[in-house]
Amino acid sequence: MKFSTAALLAALTVFTLGCGYGSNYSGNMVAGAPNIMRLAPNAVAAGTQGLRLTVDGSGFASNAVVFWAGMAQPTTFVTANQLMAAIPASQIAFPATIQVYVRSSNRNSNTMNFMVN
Repeated sequence: MKFSTAALLAALTVFTLGCGYGSNYSGNMVAGAPNIMRLAPNAVAAGTQGLRLTVDGSGFASNAVVFWAGMAQPTTFVTANQLMAAIPASQIAFPATIQVYVRSSNRNSNTMNFMVN
């Protein structure tokens, strides 16, 4: 029983210390696919007049596009680790949890949740 408790404590410690992405990180990485690690901001108030969303991650190609609730958004490639997307006011008019992902070189990333409060 001592070993099981120690193993569980070690696993929880590694998970807690190693995650670092907050509660909205889905963690479903696929080899060779783009990966989102952070959205900035990750929440806004409903009714905000548009939003410039920064998507940090890895594996973004120059053809990468940010998808917001399943819809492609105007996207600017910054680096292989960062994209910027213009989210219009109409997409953040009402409270919702929005799923965000990136499509790059015909591969989809993991999804992250964005909160419109």
